[in-house]
Amino acid sequence: MEVADRGGSGLALEMLDPAPVGVAVTWGPEHRLIYSNAMYRSQVSAPRGGMPVEEAFATFVLPHYRAGFDRVYATGEPVVRSAEEALPIPGARAPGEHFFTFSLSRVAFGGGEYGVLVMVMDVTEQCTTARQMTAVAEERRRILRRYESLMRLSVDIFWVTNREGYVSEPSPSWQRVTGQEWEEYRGQGWVEMVHPDDRPATVRSWAHAVSKATEMWEHVYRLRTRDGYRHFQLRAVPIRQDGQVVEWVGSCTDIEQQWQDQRRQRLLDRAATATAQLGSLEEMLGALVDVIVPELADGCGVYLVTDLTGERHGGAPFIVERVATAARPGVKRLPPYSEEPLPPTHAFVKVARRRRPMLKTFPAGSPPPQVAPDGTLPWLTANGANGMLILPVVVDGTVPAVVNVVTCGDRPPVSRDDITLLTRMFDHAHDALSRAIRFQRAQQIALALQYSLLADPPRLPDLRIVARYRASPSAADVGGDWYDSFVLPDGVPALVIGDVSGHDLSAAVTMSQLRNMLRALAMDRREPPGEILTRLNIAIESLSGDVTATCVYARVEKLDGRYQLWYASAGHPPPLLVTREGQGRLLEEGVSPLLGFPYTKPRASQVEPLPPGSTLLLYTDGLVERPGEHLDEGLGRLRRLAESVADEPVDRFCDSVVSGLPTSGLDDIAVMALRLPTASASDCR
Repeated sequence: MEVADRGGSGLALEMLDPAPVGVAVTWGPEHRLIYSNAMYRSQVSAPRGGMPVEEAFATFVLPHYRAGFDRVYATGEPVVRSAEEALPIPGARAPGEHFFTFSLSRVAFGGGEYGVLVMVMDVTEQCTTARQMTAVAEERRRILRRYESLMRLSVDIFWVTNREGYVSEPSPSWQRVTGQEWEEYRGQGWVEMVHPDDRPATVRSWAHAVSKATEMWEHVYRLRTRDGYRHFQLRAVPIRQDGQVVEWVGSCTDIEQQWQDQRRQRLLDRAATATAQLGSLEEMLGALVDVIVPELADGCGVYLVTDLTGERHGGAPFIVERVATAARPGVKRLPPYSEEPLPPTHAFVKVARRRRPMLKTFPAGSPPPQVAPDGTLPWLTANGANGMLILPVVVDGTVPAVVNVVTCGDRPPVSRDDITLLTRMFDHAHDALSRAIRFQRAQQIALALQYSLLADPPRLPDLRIVARYRASPSAADVGGDWYDSFVLPDGVPALVIGDVSGHDLSAAVTMSQLRNMLRALAMDRREPPGEILTRLNIAIESLSGDVTATCVYARVEKLDGRYQLWYASAGHPPPLLVTREGQGRLLEEGVSPLLGFPYTKPRASQVEPLPPGSTLLLYTDGLVERPGEHLDEGLGRLRRLAESVADEPVDRFCDSVVSGLPTSGLDDIAVMALRLPTASASDCR
């Protein structure tokens, strides 16, 4: 570059005055300053013309400044330096750190004389800001490294997500605990390791925290680890920059043992509270079932041991009577009442005799035989049951009940810890159960007496007859309800159901006398049912005391391949006939006054066709009567319920009717159901 004037007032140099950067020009090998513009003077100093370059700075000088001038002057090659830190001149009062970007280039003045053109830009502010940002970033990285190190001492998993809540950085601890690779859990892939039952709530909770920028997010879920599902406590906090969330930092801590301890205590407290507020054994056991499901299992049933003598049902060791059931949401609940005899080889029998729990596991939906009462097996199959715990309830050295705890689907079978918890639950309720069992034992003795007065229905080739008796839970005495079924000399099956007034031993004795007299009258001659009831009313006069009773007597006759019912009713609730298609109708004909009152008129009899596959239900008033309510309302409820279960096997039909209606609990209940064969089959369910 050639400059026309080397003087301080040369026009060519003055053209550089408005330049937005600092500009200076030196002359000769001593680098004497001959020009500087206003920007240069404001950035560096206010030098005097002609002074050497070393003296041109008032407070600081750029490193290697003179050496750079010499090289440029000698070689003509320019020198450029970016963001050079200026060094304070000894003895000068430096205002602080300064950074400059500058360039040196040779200029020619003519006549073989040269100088150096200096262009300087003060970049102190930019460099200071950059250094501060670098320092902040480094500090942040250091804090995160420290935080991560500290977290590793107290948590099992450490993770980072972006501002939208998607996992954005690899987490070796997550991979170590779950076995899931980075490509599998990045973004939202981690959700696949959360227990299916916990996923919806976890996703909703996390999405809410991210959208609201919650200061601290906490949640508990079950995470699938290399050792199976375990409970983890999640915590996450947002990382903010300039008031905006830039990412989330979170942790997962294994709290399985803590969770188990808390659940154990919570369930024990709930069980104690439930049993303390109830009176009867059935109510207490039912409350305990509701504590067990769904916390510990998917389904549960409680079975009372109602016959230890083996005198009924062909010498079976005992009969179980289901009195309570529970099922998790989404699973159909079994009727709370059923009654079944069990063989000596049944698992329930073994558990009751040994007084030790038994855990059975099996492929989902494939329970082995004799692991549960036959009436429960279809439920186990339909719901994919995979395991069953049979737990004896031991009270005062006896086993009044057996509990059946079921797991289904993907749920693992009951663990050893849960077996211990269930045992403790019933142990804690021992005193309350002991008080209730004393009443239950008295009732059981009465029930055994009652059963001894009731006959099992006959087994017939085409017809199926099932009977149920349920004692009043509020009374320990035997009652006057009875049922009977037998085959008459002409081969016709007879059905009888009745109710003697009173609820004591006298009523039971009278009931037994009436049953025997009615059977004798029916077996003696083939007469219309109304005439048999007339003869029975006359015979009652021979009994001591005032005796009143209701009764239905019926013959099930087969004519030309079709069945018909020939029946009479003495003041008893009307029989209910339900077709296979679910259409119910009360049979309100053939009615006469109750027994025990003088009645000289002939008692009516009625014939009713029985459609193929239909069900005839006889019952006592304890099934339909409630205090303060008209009987028609109870009869309507019975009809609607029977219609809804018309396609069930007849034994399950009976159980559903007995357990599905709201009753007063003040009276015994007796029912008898007759199932007709279908038109296309000679057998019936």
